[in-house]
Amino acid sequence: MNQENILIMKNLALPIRFGIIISVLLIAFFLLLSLFGLHTHPAFSLGNGIIVGFGIYETIRYYKLEQGKQFSYSSGFTVGIVSGFLATLIFTVFFLFYATEINSNFISNLLEVFKNDYNVSVGLVTFVVAIMGFATSVVLTLTCMQLFKDSRNITESTEESRLKKVS
Repeated sequence: MNQENILIMKNLALPIRFGIIISVLLIAFFLLLSLFGLHTHPAFSLGNGIIVGFGIYETIRYYKLEQGKQFSYSSGFTVGIVSGFLATLIFTVFFLFYATEINSNFISNLLEVFKNDYNVSVGLVTFVVAIMGFATSVVLTLTCMQLFKDSRNITESTEESRLKKVS
């Protein structure tokens, strides 16, 4: 392998590791809810957002610690997106498996919360889960990057010294 491929693999190892951890936590949360029969209530999907948000935050934070001065907005955004998208893909595959093989009544139970006068397939619900996961990953990565980007604001002490020079 050449040096460039090794560098790419090294940069992807961290978000892949965190993406797998995030997906395991999402699956565990889903299964915990299913033990109590709460996995069909859409309000509990906010817990997924908390898990994904914390995972993306930790991915970017750890990456920034590794990179030090070489940390850039685009590289931080990339590791956040990769970890969030990977977690979404793994969870979506699990969701499809759960809805088709483990609990075939899951989709009909899930849709009882809504009007039940339309026919929705497992594929459509799985697609919606994937799109929601991808959108959540993008929004949470952008949000987390606001905490990690370098500020270009003028510090108060510098501003005060400039004001003193003028007056």
